[in-house]
Amino acid sequence: MSRGRKKRILIAKPGLDGHDRGVKVVARALRNAGMEVIYAGLHQTPLQIVSAAIDEDVDAIGLSILSGAHNTIFPKIMSFLKDRGASDILVFGGGTIPKKDLENLKSLGIGEIFTTGTDTRAIIDYLNTTLER
Repeated sequence: MSRGRKKRILIAKPGLDGHDRGVKVVARALRNAGMEVIYAGLHQTPLQIVSAAIDEDVDAIGLSILSGAHNTIFPKIMSFLKDRGASDILVFGGGTIPKKDLENLKSLGIGEIFTTGTDTRAIIDYLNTTLER
């Protein structure tokens, strides 16, 4: 990340999940914290998300998944990022993700998973700390 540039975060709702209230709350909180947020919207495919992230030159991708498809979608996104030479983009996620799946997702290179009910300050703190490295 360049010094003096706002952190650029792509927020997306992959798959068929249509519940977007939580992701909009997170997007607003990140924007209020001084980050530039690009909201990709609902029903995005992994390839659309990765393409948008590269096109928008983002520092991180935030995924909101409530559908239970995290074990399919997260690996595809990580694979597309690697294939397109963009593995340096931080990926984090949130939503309804069982604790038993967290370790596997992190082993794929997912930076952090924020489960439902997480205070938005924790997400902001995580991004500020991680993206400064």
